[in-house]
Amino acid sequence: MTQQRIAMVNPPYEQETKEDLEKMMPPGIEPLKLFKTIAQNPRVLKKFRKGNLLGRGSIDHRDREIVILRTCARCGSEYEWGVHTAYFAERFGISQEQIAATVHGDGQSPCWEEKDRLLIRMVDELHDSAQISDDLWNGLAAAWNPDQLVELIVLTGFYHTVSFVTNGAKVELEEFAARFPDKA
Repeated sequence: MTQQRIAMVNPPYEQETKEDLEKMMPPGIEPLKLFKTIAQNPRVLKKFRKGNLLGRGSIDHRDREIVILRTCARCGSEYEWGVHTAYFAERFGISQEQIAATVHGDGQSPCWEEKDRLLIRMVDELHDSAQISDDLWNGLAAAWNPDQLVELIVLTGFYHTVSFVTNGAKVELEEFAARFPDKA
């Protein structure tokens, strides 16, 4: 086990940090290790909390989670992939086969519907080149409207940032979270 590089803050929290952490979690639930790590810098924690794209947005929850899972998998962030798998994946209709395909599959994996394939390809192209090809863009624009397209792109970038934090700081994995599946 690799040691976490940046210590998490622990209670008692400074008042502003306490308030931000409380806004990030359901009542009575301990803050995630990621949040307690970011809390080393209260200004960044506040900006991170305000940049949260998990609330009611312009895209449906399932599409959002496919993008998050694939982005975190491509970035090698087992921490964030595992948290989202545990909390959201099945709740929003992502099957075990699809969950595994976010790690070991691609946009052509047979478990995906056509719209899902577009999301996987979008994440992969952005990850590999920071671009979206014209062919893929045409498919995306036929399936999502402009405000949704902005959200999908920003979501991909935001979870790159989350992955950079979890990987760079070596945030300790949450006990409840899923682990990357073995390659079949």
